Parts: sequence; C-alpha cells; structure tokens
Amino acid sequence: MAANVTDLTDASFDEVIHSSDVPVLVDFWAPWCAPCKMIAPILQEIAEQYADRARICRLNTDQAHDSAAEFGITAIPTMILFQGGRVSKKWIGLTSKKELIRAIDDLLLQGTT
Repeated sequence: MAANVTDLTDASFDEVIHSSDVPVLVDFWAPWCAPCKMIAPILQEIAEQYADRARICRLNTDQAHDSAAEFGITAIPTMILFQGGRVSKKWIGLTSKKELIRAIDDLLLQGTT
C-alpha cells in the first residue's frame, strides 16, 4: 500500500491507536480477500484527503491474529474507526467512501466543539 496508509502489526497496533491525537481508521484485511482489494484504493484516497487530520491504517489478519481476535474480527474487510483509543464506529464488508468520510468528519467536528 502507498505511503499514506500505515501497515500495523500486533506489536504496533496498541501504540498507534492509543497515541494518536487524530481519528484512526483501521482496515482489517487479508491478501487473498477480493473485497479487501476493492476497498484498498478508496482507503488510499481517504488517506491522501485526510493526511493531517486522520490516520488510515491496515492490519493483515493473517499475520496479526491477536489484534484481530481482540476486536472480534470474523469477516473481512472490517473497518474500525478509533478516536482516543476507543472504537467509535465499525463496518463489516465493503463500505462506501462517502460513509467512511462522513464518520471521520463527524469525529473531527466533535473535536472542534
């Protein structure tokens, strides 16, 4: 994936999620998953659009079993939006760019009030 999307591991997951002062969108995916491949370019677009205002990450569930299990990932792709280290929203399956952006924007607006 491109430079604007951060690849997470079990070792880096907690630190990235809990140390971020901006919303973090995590894509739980696997290389063999066709829908995961379909959403990858959308996530890249969001990462470019929100470069300084949100962090876009992905976690390969084939390699990071512990983090996937911690969040009950049973289907992929699953996207979880975190704010302040807590789950704000979760999507299972393909999700539209519009819906993901709306959720990020909502969190960003909450942070300015």
